[in-house]
Amino acid sequence: MATETKTMLTYAGLKKYEEELHNLKVVRRQEVAQKIKVAREQGDLSENADYDAAKDEQSEIERRIDELERILKNAEVVVDEDVDTGKISVGCEVKLFDLEYDEEVDYQIVGSSEANSLQGKISNESPVGAALIGHGVGDTVDVVIPSGGTIQYKVLGIKKIN
Repeated sequence: MATETKTMLTYAGLKKYEEELHNLKVVRRQEVAQKIKVAREQGDLSENADYDAAKDEQSEIERRIDELERILKNAEVVVDEDVDTGKISVGCEVKLFDLEYDEEVDYQIVGSSEANSLQGKISNESPVGAALIGHGVGDTVDVVIPSGGTIQYKVLGIKKIN
């Protein structure tokens, strides 16, 4: 029996997933059940596009519910009070100076399920996130990227994610 790995989550990530799960179970299931009921009342199900669409939507909702339940069951929540701003860890927001491009960048270090590069949220398991973990203000960090190159960042600041 394979053991599932723990999923690192910030408290904000935990709340977001709990709210999404509650919405899917309480609201969306009811909505799709109503759509299926209405489609059934239209008669012949073999050629009923509304029925097929509602069943597909139901399947997607159930898949997402399973996924969220698995994430939450295996969640290891980073407690805000336990985040040490002396060293970079999950739950930190970091200000870095990119030595190659001569610019400042900000990242939030989060668990892999919360990562979203468009929002500046990088996983603790990503090349950049993994390289930053454990470093402090003033450190220069070399990040080996998948293409084989190296990026250098200087850590300018560390604070807890709001």
